Amino acid sequence: MPGFMCETKQFPKSQMYFSNNVKKYSSHRKTHPHISHHVHHDIYCPLLSDLPDDVAKNCLALVPRSNFPAMGVVCKQWRSFIQSKDFITVRKQIRKLEEWLYTLTADTKGKGSHWEVLDCVGNKYQRLPQMPGPQKAEFGVVVINGKLLVMGGYLVDEGTGCVSPAVYEYHSCLNRWIMLSNMNVARYDFACTEVNGLVYAVGGHGVGGESLSSAEVYNPEKNEWILIESLRRPRWGCFAYEFKGKVYIMGGRSSFTIGNSRFVDIYDPETHSWCEVKNGCVMVTTHAVLGNKLFCMEWKNQRKLAIFDSDDCLWKTVPVPVTGSSRIRFQFGIIDEKLLLFSMEEEPGYRTLMYDPNAAPGLEWQTSAIKPSGSCLCSVTIKA
Repeated sequence: MPGFMCETKQFPKSQMYFSNNVKKYSSHRKTHPHISHHVHHDIYCPLLSDLPDDVAKNCLALVPRSNFPAMGVVCKQWRSFIQSKDFITVRKQIRKLEEWLYTLTADTKGKGSHWEVLDCVGNKYQRLPQMPGPQKAEFGVVVINGKLLVMGGYLVDEGTGCVSPAVYEYHSCLNRWIMLSNMNVARYDFACTEVNGLVYAVGGHGVGGESLSSAEVYNPEKNEWILIESLRRPRWGCFAYEFKGKVYIMGGRSSFTIGNSRFVDIYDPETHSWCEVKNGCVMVTTHAVLGNKLFCMEWKNQRKLAIFDSDDCLWKTVPVPVTGSSRIRFQFGIIDEKLLLFSMEEEPGYRTLMYDPNAAPGLEWQTSAIKPSGSCLCSVTIKA
């Protein structure tokens, strides 16, 4: 199967997967020579007739986000502008950025999953188009430049596991998926994050289920993955986050530790090197970064938030209010600089908990109307 590296191996089934049979899109479509002159001519057409482009850009940036897909089919110039970083920059300058939550939600009776979009007050806008490619699990998810990247993972097909290096990008403004360049290493159950406009993928499991120490970085401007210095030891089941321009890897397991690892691997893009400290959380089920603080939920204690402050390098714990069943497991979401606790289990009557780290003491916890249509498997915030 093109794009996948396969080996006969039994994998455990995961809740986190896509199931679809839609046509693949390509970011490298060929242009017919007979229409190349027309495309060249379009590039020099103004965005709006009789208006300078800088004024036209401000006009287009004022349009509500829900209308972006319709704008993208008006003409090549509008579509090109909407896809550019310049569009996000203009929206930010005129204070028109909108935060939307993209949640990977389990379908009823465990028959797959889908991405759905909610706004800051809980209105559900739509389901995303199904991602191209076969059913996958244990993939990585990163947001960069207002776009959602889904990377790697393994597919399960009648007991045979195939590990994927494939990368797909969902453009939130145009409501469509495209295929990007493959990773150098097919991997699943790995750590990934965005730092300074680049995407890092670290560790995980490889084609034969072996644990990996390799790491690589993706440059969206070049649509290119490059291998970087490997970790000092293989690591999987971990997660990545960014602090002050560096990549931090925490949690998960290592081939050279007994049980779960407390080591934190830190990559400095300026020196292109790794170092390590021993001050991490273990068995982390979900995490989020707000400002200079890292929020974690550990498997052993689902009723306390573990909060790491990067300024003083100290951990503290905050009790989570008991609502509904005490068996509820959580996934984090972020909206308006507040932390959302979505339920990973079907629980009638459960209301989303919201934690405001900037609220007055005693008022940090509230409930929110924002709630996916089913069990939340993953959540990201995209500003556009």
